[in-house]
Amino acid sequence: MVCALSHERSRAHDKEKAAAAWACTGTEQGGSEMISPHIIGVICALMSAVVWGTGDFSGGVATRSHNQFQVLFLMSLPGIVAFVILALLVGEAMPSTGDVLWAFAAGLSGAFGISALYKGLSQGNAATVAPTAAVIGAGLPVLFSGFFLGVPDVPRILGFIIALSGIWLVSRPPDGQGYADAKGLFPAICAGIGFGGFFTLIGQVDQGLLFGPLVLSKSAAIIFALITLFFRRDRLPSPRSSPVALFAGVFDAGGNVLFMMAKQFTRLDVAAVLSSMYPAVTVILSCMILRQKVSLPQWQGVALCIIAIALIGS
Repeated sequence: MVCALSHERSRAHDKEKAAAAWACTGTEQGGSEMISPHIIGVICALMSAVVWGTGDFSGGVATRSHNQFQVLFLMSLPGIVAFVILALLVGEAMPSTGDVLWAFAAGLSGAFGISALYKGLSQGNAATVAPTAAVIGAGLPVLFSGFFLGVPDVPRILGFIIALSGIWLVSRPPDGQGYADAKGLFPAICAGIGFGGFFTLIGQVDQGLLFGPLVLSKSAAIIFALITLFFRRDRLPSPRSSPVALFAGVFDAGGNVLFMMAKQFTRLDVAAVLSSMYPAVTVILSCMILRQKVSLPQWQGVALCIIAIALIGS
């Protein structure tokens, strides 16, 4: 715990030095103010939410013809191929043993979260599972960062509260569909812990590393999917069987890259909460493309997320 605390404080100090260097560069180049690292992190996190939300929408369509573990396997393929190629092209340094463990654990945690989420949804507990998982997944990095990096300023705290409320509202099914009972609480908590664990664990990877840790994370997800498919005695899907799942995997990979960039420019809690607004994008796409009904509370949730962005990004 002491080592982790020291590590987090060191990371925070590195970000402060990067911000100072950025400011000095802007002063030297004509004296005009440049965008701060924090704002860049906010922009990357919001882009991550947009890309992840699009991927989740596509993944939801893919689950109509394949089960969630087959979709998880197919979604992981484009990412791992792209990340290996990009890591080789940019000549990225090999991750340390510690970074390997953090990234692999993050991949397992994320895969566990996805499986728990779909398990709860398959039981008809959408009204409980989706919003609970989303809020816990966003809330865990906030608690972690508050403990290790210190409590953020008042506007950001208010922004976090509004954001979590917005995520809860936008994640709920329209017209209260699903069964909001205790039966769905356990898989919802498991899913939230899985998602929050992914954000927190991948956030511990050293600054400067991008594609290598994501290769390890996707490898863990593929291994998780293969083991699960084996014990369920489900067939291994062909990549040709679901182009939509592969398409979703491209967006999922893009969201991962943008989140990794976001957490290098700003605090982990800021990056995680803003990236967790992806359900708003999924809801809007479902409304526009599938003509699904969006409830008034969901639109209210979208509005709260927009207000939260202004507060967190200040």
